[in-house]
Amino acid sequence: MSSAPKGPLSSPNRGCRPTRRSWTPSRRIGKDRTSRLEDIFDITIVGAGPVGLYALYYAGLRDVRAKIIEALDDVGGGLKVLYPEKYVYDVAGYPEVMSKELVRQFERQARTYGMPILLGQRVTSLRRRDDGVIELATTGETHVSRTVILCVGGGAFIPRTLDIPNVKRLEGAGVFYYIKDSAWFRDKRVLVVGGGDSAVDNALLLQSVARRVVLIHRNDRFRAHEQSLQQLIASGIETHYPFWEVKELFGEDRVRGVTTVNTFTGDEMSFEIDALVLNLGFLANLKPLREWGLELRYNGIAVDELMRTNIPGVFAAGDIAGHPGKIKLISTGTGEAAVAVNNAVHLLYPERQVEPEHSSHAKRPDPR
Repeated sequence: MSSAPKGPLSSPNRGCRPTRRSWTPSRRIGKDRTSRLEDIFDITIVGAGPVGLYALYYAGLRDVRAKIIEALDDVGGGLKVLYPEKYVYDVAGYPEVMSKELVRQFERQARTYGMPILLGQRVTSLRRRDDGVIELATTGETHVSRTVILCVGGGAFIPRTLDIPNVKRLEGAGVFYYIKDSAWFRDKRVLVVGGGDSAVDNALLLQSVARRVVLIHRNDRFRAHEQSLQQLIASGIETHYPFWEVKELFGEDRVRGVTTVNTFTGDEMSFEIDALVLNLGFLANLKPLREWGLELRYNGIAVDELMRTNIPGVFAAGDIAGHPGKIKLISTGTGEAAVAVNNAVHLLYPERQVEPEHSSHAKRPDPR
């Protein structure tokens, strides 16, 4: 990772340790602990997905003042927006859990210490001042913080679409990129396009409510989890691969039919459908992060073993954090959040150990 200028926050031994004069420990903020606090925060977390929510909880556990800034109008990130009715199978402690329920538990945990979660504010710039304080400009106001933890998932994501007529025009009228409410598809005829986890999971999800589900894929291998593929094989869902793609989409006021083509043989198949679900992946937009001066590597923000970025006082955790051997899972992301918070706390208050006491020894705050 490229070196960055040292500053008051990045070198505690230089005698510039932040003072505690302007803050009150989070467990004693006051009665209205959800209101916006106007002074400088110890930690500001950008992103209210599972990793960001856990980072907020862990900051409370370490008894520092923290808050979350989230661009969307709700918490949960991609789990809530893109896959609320999908089951998640790889989170520790849950053999299986529906995405929206998992988000509910993360949010419940995050609100344990009553610290602010600011929604509907997209961070537009990040700047480290000469005094070491970090300024975050959003669509609503300017926030100041001693440290920042970026938990922004894959960054700004744009769903991949098809470059054929009518697709953009019929978005919301039968063309979907994710499924928020499976009830809409009841008794509908659905074509799912893709070969990853989203495509396979959505096909399996819709089989129980739709009149007919067809899945097409252009490659000879699926990228979905092995267990999901076994379920797909056992389900009997009509599946066509490899080389199958959508050639034409029909409909004026809504989706009414498609023609698909095998790009190897030239054969075509037509289907009368009510919905086209495109699960072709997402285009990650990391440009804003580069404009903030962050070093990008490994398809994310380059971090070291302490989750530090090249900007002193700025950390990253979760899918956006890039390092050798990276595994993008919720479970590993929450571990990275804990690493980031513990090291941010030690950076701000060197007398506090990086290694915290066991949480079983900590006193839980009174219920609010």
